[in-house]
Amino acid sequence: MGMAELIVLVVVVLLVLIVVVKAVMVVPQAQSAVIERLGRFRTVAQPGLNLLVPFFDRVRARIDLREQVVSFPPQPVITQDNLTVSIDTVVYFQVTDARAAVYEISNYIVAVEQLTTTTLRNVVGAMSLEETLTSRDAINTQLRGVLDTETGRWGIRVARVELKAIDPPPSIKDSMEKQMRADREKRAMILNAEGTRESAIKTAEGQKQSAILAAEGEKQAAILAAEADRQSSILRAQGDRASQYLKSQGQAKAIEKVFAAVKRSKPTPELLAYQYLQTLPEMAQGDANKVWMVPSDFGKSLEGFARMLGAQGEDGVFRYEPPQEHTDAPPAEDVEESVQSWFDTSTNPEVAEAVRAAEAVARKEVPPANVSQPPEQG
Repeated sequence: MGMAELIVLVVVVLLVLIVVVKAVMVVPQAQSAVIERLGRFRTVAQPGLNLLVPFFDRVRARIDLREQVVSFPPQPVITQDNLTVSIDTVVYFQVTDARAAVYEISNYIVAVEQLTTTTLRNVVGAMSLEETLTSRDAINTQLRGVLDTETGRWGIRVARVELKAIDPPPSIKDSMEKQMRADREKRAMILNAEGTRESAIKTAEGQKQSAILAAEGEKQAAILAAEADRQSSILRAQGDRASQYLKSQGQAKAIEKVFAAVKRSKPTPELLAYQYLQTLPEMAQGDANKVWMVPSDFGKSLEGFARMLGAQGEDGVFRYEPPQEHTDAPPAEDVEESVQSWFDTSTNPEVAEAVRAAEAVARKEVPPANVSQPPEQG
């Protein structure tokens, strides 16, 4: 084989390799390729192995079929109240028709960006600044509807549109911060006022309960004091009555003893006269007794007293007879049954039970029912 033949063989092999390379095309998954033949659309190559006619077919464009995310720079938008805000948007879209994306629009990414800007200005221009700041979801929904309708003929489906940031002018920011600060201070003042009000209510309730308990305590104390004074007065009156009764018994016993002694001694009228004369100065010792005299009928009085109490003896002198013992008379120390209760020093059970119940109420305790204690012995 000569040199010329070797060169021809090498050229033929190179041509075959070039033809094979031009005829075979592999498209990756989630991509598609627009194929043109002699400048005219022939087909859209699907993922996998595709055969082309060398030197006649060529790839016009490779299209990514996955959902794409495009972030656009902030755009100045004028609101309904003539305030300029800067809005940064993000668009999620997907190419559904590769042929339309290539032949219906020159650059679908730029087209989506411009359409988003114009639509955003139309939507936000009909809203005030406050509505714009608080209506993100509504703006996103309107943008997605308009973009999806307009980009459908380009073979593009807009999945969603998101507003990354809405920046009002610096002066408006300052005003908004002052407003938010004022709102926070207002809420803080309201909360402080509510706390003060609740505290005052609780304090008033506590003072009310304290006053009620104090009044109840004073009431119970007054009741107990009155009951104690009453029982003390009753016991003191009973003691005075028993004391007077005993004094009366003692005086009666003393008179009885003196009278019996006088009768046993058989005094004569002369002795009675002597005793009477000794008694007269004692009668005159009072401050009101300045002058006293012996009455003229003194002798007659003694004689009548002797005749009444004594008996005339054989010598004609009246003398007292000893008293006769009366066995049927009760002794002076005996106490009648009707006044026997005067000398009872035990505590009244009803009074003791009332005192215990009052003490239990004062301690906020409920006394057990039907509990009787033996009366305390005084």
